[in-house]
Amino acid sequence: MADRLKIVSAQLNPVVGDVAGNLAKARAAHAEARARQADLVIFPEMFLMGYPPEDLVLKPAAVKACADALDTLAGETRDGPAVLIGLPWKQGRKLHNAVALLDEGHLHALRFKYELPNYAVFDEKRVFDAGPIPEIVKWRGLKIGLPICEDIWLDTVPNALIEQGADFFISINGSPWRRSIETERWDAFSRWFDPWQGPKGLIFVNQVGGQDELVFDGASFVRDSKGEEAQRLPAFEECLDTFDWIRTDGGWVTAGTRREPAVTGLEADWKAMVKALADYVNKNRFPGVVLGMSGGVDSAISCAIAADALGADRVWAVMMPSKYTSQESLEDAKACAERLGVRYDIIDVEPTIESFNAVLAPSFQGTKPNETEENLQSRSRGVILMALSNKFGPMVLSTGNKSEMAVGYATLYGDMNGGYNALKDIYKTEVFELCRWRNACESSPGLGPVGEVIPERIITKPPSAELREDQTDQDSLPEYDVLDAILFALIEEERGADELIAEGHDAETVRRVENLLYRAEYKRRQAPPGVKIGHKNFGRDRRYPITNRFRASD
Repeated sequence: MADRLKIVSAQLNPVVGDVAGNLAKARAAHAEARARQADLVIFPEMFLMGYPPEDLVLKPAAVKACADALDTLAGETRDGPAVLIGLPWKQGRKLHNAVALLDEGHLHALRFKYELPNYAVFDEKRVFDAGPIPEIVKWRGLKIGLPICEDIWLDTVPNALIEQGADFFISINGSPWRRSIETERWDAFSRWFDPWQGPKGLIFVNQVGGQDELVFDGASFVRDSKGEEAQRLPAFEECLDTFDWIRTDGGWVTAGTRREPAVTGLEADWKAMVKALADYVNKNRFPGVVLGMSGGVDSAISCAIAADALGADRVWAVMMPSKYTSQESLEDAKACAERLGVRYDIIDVEPTIESFNAVLAPSFQGTKPNETEENLQSRSRGVILMALSNKFGPMVLSTGNKSEMAVGYATLYGDMNGGYNALKDIYKTEVFELCRWRNACESSPGLGPVGEVIPERIITKPPSAELREDQTDQDSLPEYDVLDAILFALIEEERGADELIAEGHDAETVRRVENLLYRAEYKRRQAPPGVKIGHKNFGRDRRYPITNRFRASD
């Protein structure tokens, strides 16, 4: 029986569908683990395919590619450490989310995920079949429980493994980040450390990196026999960490582990947006991003996120002034771009707007200008940005915040154009907080420069789309602190309008915001993806019907 194991936690960033690339990454990590004389290297959930695979696992060729990759990796364990790794596995007519233990050149054990999450951003029951309650794995004289991600959040699998006499748990994970994740994990996993009955330790290895609308923080950890955190790997970074797992009379303890501080608050929000954008651009092989730089706070913070994610040399900011663009905005846009060190160009959009107006003049004869003409300005800018993207290759980065997306204060085929939106789950009031946090950073939180990268005037001046004379956002919307409080209750908490009115919110304002929220669903369905930050993001998380007459305040 082994009383001491040298283990490598491989907190890595796979690419969904890149089976060959993920295998290469696993082989490189395995070679490094061999050099460190490790006994076992542990990879995240579904690593060979990437997580979440969605309907890709319904493609038989993709599942077979993973099985072939597993065979290749198994062969390398003849003279190296054992491997724990996740992949899709076809068994008969069923398709499982599996964990494989490879050792001595072959597949030593295979276990299937029992608890398939089917809520919020998860829909595993759509593509996977649940496995049976897993049995412990006997390896080198040890009894190891191998719960896969959701298995360890609920009672059935851990209790079954404890009853079977598991010495400790190793849990491979594809656990996406959100603001509440640190508390959620601590509360969920702490209950498995009953000093008389529980397992004598937990090794938790999580995926890191962005995948479409999700970002994975890694933050892998080890808890010893007392339930105390003995290892914590860095959040939002790839990492190979080696530690000794030692049996004592009181259970398993660690030696040589890495202990990184938890990343929380605005820093976590920022790093999540940066990692998500970087991986979306890089994994989809865009050379960089191009965005409209208006001189306002949303484009400024989006540009800063992009610079931190990609480096200034891969960010192209374009100011597109019209006759309503103020001198202040021209100055602020240029100042922000210069502080960030990104490419900055000015393209006069007024001739394009005039051309559209001239073409439509016969059809619009006898009507008064309204939001139609305002939206033509936004759509003219959208055409220019898409043309630059089409000609030179950078992805258009959309810059609308969650408050605007919620109430439809955005123009389809205009400022909503883009391949990705880093601010999609960030309310306007949070935009201001994040700007101040980024400016106060004493060291760069990414690849961008340090210091006050967003000019103070951009943060303090009244927000405006500048589509007509003397326009401000509050001509059409409540003050953002009022708006965001109502939106947070309606969206994140699913509360009814009548509840908010009873608490003292202005009835007319609440009903109007609720109506705008529902009416804008068709716009959000056509919006670019953006990373989940809070409790409920638009897209994978909040799935409302477009055609919908329900109003809670009717």
